[in-house]
Amino acid sequence: MCISGTCDNRKISAAQPKQLRPTLPRAPVQSRQPITQRRTKAYKTIEQAKSRYSNGPFSWKSGIMFVATCGLLVWYFEFEKERMQRKRIAEAAKGVGRPKVGGTFELVDQNGKPFTSEMMKGKHSLVYFGFTRCPDICPEELDKMADMLDMVEKKAPDALLPIFITCDPARDTPKALKSYLSEFHDKFIGLTGTYDQIKDLCKKYRVYFSTPQNVKPGQDYLVDHSIYFYLMDPDGDFVEALGRQHSPQQASAIILDHIKDWNDKK
Repeated sequence: MCISGTCDNRKISAAQPKQLRPTLPRAPVQSRQPITQRRTKAYKTIEQAKSRYSNGPFSWKSGIMFVATCGLLVWYFEFEKERMQRKRIAEAAKGVGRPKVGGTFELVDQNGKPFTSEMMKGKHSLVYFGFTRCPDICPEELDKMADMLDMVEKKAPDALLPIFITCDPARDTPKALKSYLSEFHDKFIGLTGTYDQIKDLCKKYRVYFSTPQNVKPGQDYLVDHSIYFYLMDPDGDFVEALGRQHSPQQASAIILDHIKDWNDKK
C-alpha cells in the first residue's frame, strides 16, 4: 500500500542507471628486467664483464703496492730494533764491571812517526789486526775495509780513522807496512812496534795471535790471529766488533748509525 505516491518515486529512481565517476587513464605496466640483465647491461660484451669481475675489488697493482708497503714497514721496524740494541750494548760496554776493549799505546806508523792512542780521539776509529804476509784473509778483509771506508766517506767525510796494526812486528817494518797498505787505500794508517808492545796491545783489544816457536831467521811462517774490525768512538771507547759475517754495506751502515748517534748527543 503506497502513501502519497512514494512507491512510484522509488520505482522510477531504481529504474534509472547510476552515473559512474570519471576515471583517469592508467599508464601501461612495464615488465621488470631480470637481475642478471640489469647487472650486465653496462658491458658491451661478456668478455668485458668477465674481465671486470675476475680482478675483484683490488687490482694486481694495488696488491703489489700493499705487499711492498708491508715489506718496508717490517724492514724499518727491524732496522730500528737492531739500532736500539746496538746502542744499548755500546752503553753497557762502558758500565762498571764490563770487560774493557782497547787502551793506551805508543807505536810507530808506516812513515816512521810516533802514533799514540790519543791521536785516535776526536773521530771514530776502525781498528784491524793482521800482518802483511797473510796469503788470503788479510787481503780480503783490507779490501772490505777499503769499501767500508769509501761508503762512510760519502755520507760522513773525514769521520772515520782506518787503522791497521800488525801482529808480526818482526817482519812488518814501517817500510813494509807502507808498501803493503798502499795497495788497498791511501788513507790507511799502519802501526808497528816491538813484540812486547804489540803483545800488550793485543791483550787490551782481546785479540788472539800466535807465531810458531823456534822460527829460524829468514824462514817464512804464518801468524794465527783474530779476525775482527773494532769500532772505537771519539773518546777512545769500544763501540762494536764487526766480523766476517758483515758485508761492506752492512758494516758501513752500522758505522754511520753510530756516528749519527754520537753527533746527536752533542
